[in-house]
Amino acid sequence: MKFAQRLAPLRSNVFADMDQAKARAKAGGLDVIDLSLGSSDLPVEPHVLEAIAQSLPDASTHGYLLFHGTRPFRTAAANWYTQKFGIPVDPETEVLPLIGSQEGTAHLPLALLDPGDFALLTDPGYPSHIGGVLLAGGQMYPMTLREENGYLPVFTEIPMAVLEQSRMMVLSYPHNPTTAIASLSFFQSAVEFCQRHNLALVHDFPYVDLIFDPTVHQTQVAPSILQADPQKTVSIEFFSLSKSYNMGGFRVGYAIGNRELILALRNIKAMVDFNQYQGILQGAIAALTGPQGGVGRSTEVFRRRRDAFIQALSRIGWQVPIPRATMYIWAKLPSKWENRSLEFCTYLVENTGVAVSPGAGFGKSGEGFVRFALVHEPEVLEHVVDRIAAVL
Repeated sequence: MKFAQRLAPLRSNVFADMDQAKARAKAGGLDVIDLSLGSSDLPVEPHVLEAIAQSLPDASTHGYLLFHGTRPFRTAAANWYTQKFGIPVDPETEVLPLIGSQEGTAHLPLALLDPGDFALLTDPGYPSHIGGVLLAGGQMYPMTLREENGYLPVFTEIPMAVLEQSRMMVLSYPHNPTTAIASLSFFQSAVEFCQRHNLALVHDFPYVDLIFDPTVHQTQVAPSILQADPQKTVSIEFFSLSKSYNMGGFRVGYAIGNRELILALRNIKAMVDFNQYQGILQGAIAALTGPQGGVGRSTEVFRRRRDAFIQALSRIGWQVPIPRATMYIWAKLPSKWENRSLEFCTYLVENTGVAVSPGAGFGKSGEGFVRFALVHEPEVLEHVVDRIAAVL
């Protein structure tokens, strides 16, 4: 059977290799502690679950849900955004519900790229960003992120020949995997750059609330790209309820921003799917409009885990920078494993049962690093470090 060429680059990746390594470890009888996936282990708030539960017996929620039926959710999302960032939002033309923000970042390139067009992506960066570009027949230009630049791209390094063929730039701060934070002034420079070169500016924004360093910002909320582009001239932002509200399995998020980009993404979405079950959106409305104390409590849990894990790594001689945001630790590998992140991670899980993500899976510039997801309690994380010490 003959398959499309666009499938070829998607057939294998380091995360598939790691999944096989985890399976071998389990088959060998090891107790696997998985720190490779950024899937929150914290519970959803009770008032959110109650809103979903109350929807279940209502037969009117059991059918297809089209765009106009999502207006209550779009209104809640617009109001949440305005209250958080002070940017007015039109729920009719500037908000689009998504089955998780990854749906949006994967589908938007289909609306923006013709075959051969470039997308400017961070390297390292979130792997799904490149998937949508490849499916659209586009090319990726990697904007290298370096520690000495605060893991921010340097726009002047992008060749003019690439810019002339580019249609979009994708950013995501707080950043996965490096945990870096971008300032509002950086976002302003990104907006100006994209305006000058006629690029759509796409910002993936799931870690808005997971900020540990209040000295960086007046509040413990990361800046939005739309604060740098309040007229929404070139920008679209993707928000997921997976991190702030621990709703990863419910697959709910939204896009917000430039109305032309929203409409283009809506046209793609209409050809692919309807929306979530209406009861899930009722839960999402409850999350956005109800008590917000759970967001702060979750952030504090990840802060405690960060501190415990960093201290435990230091105890065995593995010094890593203290993250100011996200739910991850981005750690440079010890010299004996330099530039062998996949080999290290495979060896670690097959010999100790500890699964982590190899930096190579996030792009060429991620080689030499590993990413730990803080998805277990401190005592488990300290036990993980004991297992790592046996290998190091």
